[in-house]
Amino acid sequence: MTMASDTIARRPSAATIILLVAGLIAAASAAIAISRSGSGAPDAAASPAAKDWRMVGWAYGEKGNAAEAAAAYRRAAEIEPANAENWSSLGEALQTASATIVPEAAAAFEKALKLDPSDPRARYFLAVQKDLGGDHKGAIDDWLAFLKDSPPGAPWEGDLRRTIEQGAARNRIDIAGRMPAPGAASPATAAIPGPSPEQLASASSIPPGEQDRMVRAMVGRLADRLKRNPRDADGWIQLMRSRMVLGEADAAREALRSGLAAFQGDSAAQGRLRSAAAELGVPGRGG
Repeated sequence: MTMASDTIARRPSAATIILLVAGLIAAASAAIAISRSGSGAPDAAASPAAKDWRMVGWAYGEKGNAAEAAAAYRRAAEIEPANAENWSSLGEALQTASATIVPEAAAAFEKALKLDPSDPRARYFLAVQKDLGGDHKGAIDDWLAFLKDSPPGAPWEGDLRRTIEQGAARNRIDIAGRMPAPGAASPATAAIPGPSPEQLASASSIPPGEQDRMVRAMVGRLADRLKRNPRDADGWIQLMRSRMVLGEADAAREALRSGLAAFQGDSAAQGRLRSAAAELGVPGRGG
């Protein structure tokens, strides 16, 4: 689906919201990887070709084409098989398109965890798969582990708490005394929540106003993070994508301008941003 003028006034569909949430997980995960390395620049050893295929995967996700998104992530994994992000991205693309357990996604998540035991998407979505498979207690245990590993006051803490609380209530699981106090989590690792199993199964049941608030809050958090740490090309690409999904073409153009300014003098990064903007249909891409 190409963004057209007649889509601007419509709210995103439930399927698009699921893909958008998953994409925000990816952007936040990339930012955490950068912060752990102690540098604001991408890993110099990473393959540019693999990064480009990941960008293609995000673009297909924006169009709602899960099969092509997964194909792009497979190419990234073939080129760069030792990169956990490629495998967890593949698993995410496959699983967010289904309300049942996808075996290929599970295998991809397991590969990601072998490469990086703290990979946020793999940890989160393996818990999603447990819940979808009927192991509700196992899923709650895994999400609680996420919460305990999250940095104090993490922006996703509230969403993750609600996922745990709602899942526990729905399945009559006692979590009394197991939830850490707000802002008291250990900063050992980062855990990024995505769409809950309930959203994966029936996102269309969310009231339209709540959908809008949920999505705009996540996009706002991404924009705020990029203001603080602008040297994140993947983050700017995701912000452009998010703005276009919401029909905010002017804001997407402004995100492109801000991203180009953050990478002044870095022609490779600026080229990626412009290519992504063209793929996403961002207006005024001359920058």
